[in-house]
Amino acid sequence: MSLEELRKKINAIDDKLVPLLDERAKVSLEIGKKKLQNNESIYAPHREREVLDRVKALSKGPMKPEGLEAIYREIMSSSLSLEKPLQISYLGTQGSFSHMAANKKFGSQVTYVSCTSITEVFQKVEHNECDYGVVPIENSVEGAVTHTFDVLVDSELKICAQMTLKVEHHLLSKENLKDIKTVYSNPSVFGQCRNWLANNLPEAGQIWVASTTEAAQKAAKQRYAAAIASSLAAKVYEVPIIHSNIQDAENNMTRFYVISKQDVPPTGKDKTSIIFSIKDKVGALHDMLVPFSKLGINLTKIESRPSRKKAWDYYFFVDMVGHRDDKKIQQALEELEGMCKYLKVAGSYPADES
Repeated sequence: MSLEELRKKINAIDDKLVPLLDERAKVSLEIGKKKLQNNESIYAPHREREVLDRVKALSKGPMKPEGLEAIYREIMSSSLSLEKPLQISYLGTQGSFSHMAANKKFGSQVTYVSCTSITEVFQKVEHNECDYGVVPIENSVEGAVTHTFDVLVDSELKICAQMTLKVEHHLLSKENLKDIKTVYSNPSVFGQCRNWLANNLPEAGQIWVASTTEAAQKAAKQRYAAAIASSLAAKVYEVPIIHSNIQDAENNMTRFYVISKQDVPPTGKDKTSIIFSIKDKVGALHDMLVPFSKLGINLTKIESRPSRKKAWDYYFFVDMVGHRDDKKIQQALEELEGMCKYLKVAGSYPADES
């Protein structure tokens, strides 16, 4: 078959595909109307995972599963924007890693609102200025994002979804490497690129700024300056990447939460996050964990944070496998509530981290 014949074949497939996508969009509009009538949230993380898993299972190749997922995320993003114009708050400015994570989850057809702090991301959702917020929770190299934990303690918002983003740090500059005298970036990012900087820019000054996007903006304007930032920041602020993937750890991942006012129903593959504080006595933390062990509940993460209200008081953040509506988890939480000073279910959400 000639090239021209193959292109005609592609056109014929598109002739069938586009009307089907339009038909799908019409059905999505009807679904959106039903949700609004029933006072339900437009974005449904449990349904999102169901659709993506189903679509990938339908494919017989040669398209790769991640390719199909990327296509359908944009299809669903378009559907969401038709059902209701969504606004998503995120940490940092355009091109930040939180912005990239939000894009990965919600696609390009919604509106993104940048925030200068994690607290502001929460406030935008709490005050109904945004529908959802995206905040970092932990990095595989640098550990927990403690400010997110602190804000979760007092906020009424819930975790409704999560995702992970592979973090690739690039050196951005309009200069040659040998001419760079100053490097801008976030303190956490400097920590993730420590060895590369020591080997390649040992004499360059390191200046901390609030975000990698601010760093890119400074590198765009200053002589002999560079930034460590994302590929998206390089594109947005028009600063060339002169060295790629300078992070010390190859598998550098950051996990993000999607926060909202909604509860998410079970999917059969869920995770639940709780926050509690313990009574000050010997063996208190051990006692708190016994109900989960006794009932065979898998705890995947335990993180402690000092209380900002009383010296030497601590909050514990625990992730577990399962949904808050599961009988075993309900039983464990009932037992736990009687033993602790404070208990909050921060959210149950799909365990998928794509």
